[in-house]
Amino acid sequence: MQKIIHVDMDCFYAAVEVKKNPALKGKPLGIGGPPDTRSVLCTASYEARKFGVKSAMPSSHAVRLCPQIILIPPDFDSYREESRKVREIFERFTDKIEPLSLDEAYLDVTDCNQFGGSATLIAHEIRRLIYTELNLTASAGIASNKFIAKIASDWKKPNGQFVVRPEEIPAFVEKLPVEKIFGVGKVPAQKMHDLGLRTCADIQKQSIDQLTHWFGSRADELYDFSRGIDTRPVQTHLERKSLTVETTFDKDLQTWDDCAAYIPALYQEWLGRIENGDHKEKIKSIVVKLKFFDFKGTTHEAAIQTFPKEEDFYRLLETAWDRRSSPVRLIGLGVHMGDRSQSRPRTTRSQLKFAM
Repeated sequence: MQKIIHVDMDCFYAAVEVKKNPALKGKPLGIGGPPDTRSVLCTASYEARKFGVKSAMPSSHAVRLCPQIILIPPDFDSYREESRKVREIFERFTDKIEPLSLDEAYLDVTDCNQFGGSATLIAHEIRRLIYTELNLTASAGIASNKFIAKIASDWKKPNGQFVVRPEEIPAFVEKLPVEKIFGVGKVPAQKMHDLGLRTCADIQKQSIDQLTHWFGSRADELYDFSRGIDTRPVQTHLERKSLTVETTFDKDLQTWDDCAAYIPALYQEWLGRIENGDHKEKIKSIVVKLKFFDFKGTTHEAAIQTFPKEEDFYRLLETAWDRRSSPVRLIGLGVHMGDRSQSRPRTTRSQLKFAM
């Protein structure tokens, strides 16, 4: 039986800013540029979230919702350094660590003998050390697999933890909305709602043949996740072939300038993730992905011989946008990795396609 902990730092970027400047404690904060620019927020503090402010929201909209919000330009060097210190705390308990971003990770503590091997007590100690040594707070979910552990880490936020024991999983997943299933975003969720599937219990009532008819290759995954089954191991040395970050917008972006405003935040998120792994020397090409208002999409990719800069993605975005110049509901940017010696400067062919 695996013992998995999902650790999620609480409002990490905002918390680091408060650590740097304690006078900001208890105030509504947004990490992003001024409201008179096209900047968007990387994150917002809990005090700002009470007003409806959230990540990926334009700074101008955040100010309208919360006029007293304090906007702070992101300091990703500081965030990466604090993330490194958190990682060092994890390593006191296990070397089986799978970072998901600067502020969250899976830990496999199955073989950890500290605290009598209790994953609950180990998670509590990790959170205590993060608070006492780094003056930051974290939430944790504890379960026998990654899917349940990640969901559980949201249950007692902020600065709390929640454990789901193996015998509790069936009752725990029954009432979960389908949106909680890994990989089910707004569009697949709406399709499920249209089919009368709103909770994991609703999916459990369907046969694998019916799920295959509706969802194709995802059927097996949906069948398992809806029952709380997840056999994925914690990947400590994942050999990545690509690394992409993306965001979906509440309102479609109407112009290229609107889209370009999101590149800095996406680039910094991607940069944080690429620097968490040993991937920097393996980048072969960069890619920008757009999904339009009608769920059709286009990608534009180009080979690169040096480490990607922010401006490299602007060029790809411009080409991708020019193909349709239509309202955009999703932007993604990332890289493909492999042996650079096999790369030749070229631009890949783009395709327009339907997405589920």
